[in-house]
Amino acid sequence: MRKTYSAPDFAHFHDTWHLSPALDAGGFVFFSGVTGCRPDGSVAEDPETQFRDAFRFLGDTLLAANLGFEDVVEMTTYQVDLRRHLAVFTKVKDEFVKPPYPAWSSIGTTELITEGVLAEIRVICQRRGSGS
Repeated sequence: MRKTYSAPDFAHFHDTWHLSPALDAGGFVFFSGVTGCRPDGSVAEDPETQFRDAFRFLGDTLLAANLGFEDVVEMTTYQVDLRRHLAVFTKVKDEFVKPPYPAWSSIGTTELITEGVLAEIRVICQRRGSGS
């Protein structure tokens, strides 16, 4: 049986874009992309603040699904100006994601769904006790 999860502050995205912020498919939980777009629709102009907001918002959704960053097994990031912001993004990522690190793919793009957003983070988690 599949179950969806959402952090309360971000439930409006579910209604607007018709998605599951997190979809539990048994041993794995698949998360829709998260950005640094705040609940009021604003985005920090400073890349470091925006990336930190995105990881905090992802952490809230992980918590709603009774998971944490330690449960992330795969992470894909989509980034505007990837090379320009990669060092800052990696610095912020390392504040939240600790060893053993998940598999990570970083993809450069020209734009994301919300104006001014520089990164979108998508993860897959494995529930503890669901495998080796």
